[in-house]
Amino acid sequence: MKRNIVIATVAAVALIGGGTATAMAVTGDDESTAAKQSSVQVKDDDGQDDATENKAETKAAKVTAADAIKAALAKQSGTAVSAELDDEDGGSLFWDVDVLGKDGSWHSVQVDPGTGKVLGSHTERDEDGDAERVAAALKDASTTAEDAAKAAAAKGTVTSVDLDDDGTATAWDAETVASGGVESDWHVDLRSAAVTADRGDSADHDDRDDSAHDDRDGQDD
Repeated sequence: MKRNIVIATVAAVALIGGGTATAMAVTGDDESTAAKQSSVQVKDDDGQDDATENKAETKAAKVTAADAIKAALAKQSGTAVSAELDDEDGGSLFWDVDVLGKDGSWHSVQVDPGTGKVLGSHTERDEDGDAERVAAALKDASTTAEDAAKAAAAKGTVTSVDLDDDGTATAWDAETVASGGVESDWHVDLRSAAVTADRGDSADHDDRDDSAHDDRDGQDD
């Protein structure tokens, strides 16, 4: 549930539409500022495939998702709700960790994936009731985002951990990258920390295969 919001874009949409837009108040450094300070830079090549890009980024990032979350919480108290290995400004890598404060405010904390140093953070005031949904989802949880990242690490290098905050979530969503650069999605149970494969992508793939098969059958007729 990444909450990275570009306020300038929101304002521009409001002006173009001739209406108004309600955004969350943001103070502090944004992701661009943090990215410029990152010690980890990877080659930004539009011609390379996803697997090659994934391998390069995960190899360059020495700080794990779990460690990035720990560093963010040392800077900003609260509950970590998501962490993502992000890139900006032509290959600058950083961990972006979303933390929900006790007062309902949101804090986006950027962590250097090479050193574990906090590069910057900004605060976003909740205007959409997201804090209540997250609190409901985590009410009986015994598995934190950091725990989920550690559990999913058994499946590969974790590049993101995220909470489905619709109020009925039963697991963390985690994405990993294998040694060959292939991405996989996992669910980590909020109570037991059990890791299971996310079959959603496989189902979509099967549907596309079935559709293609039907088309071929139609052509054969």
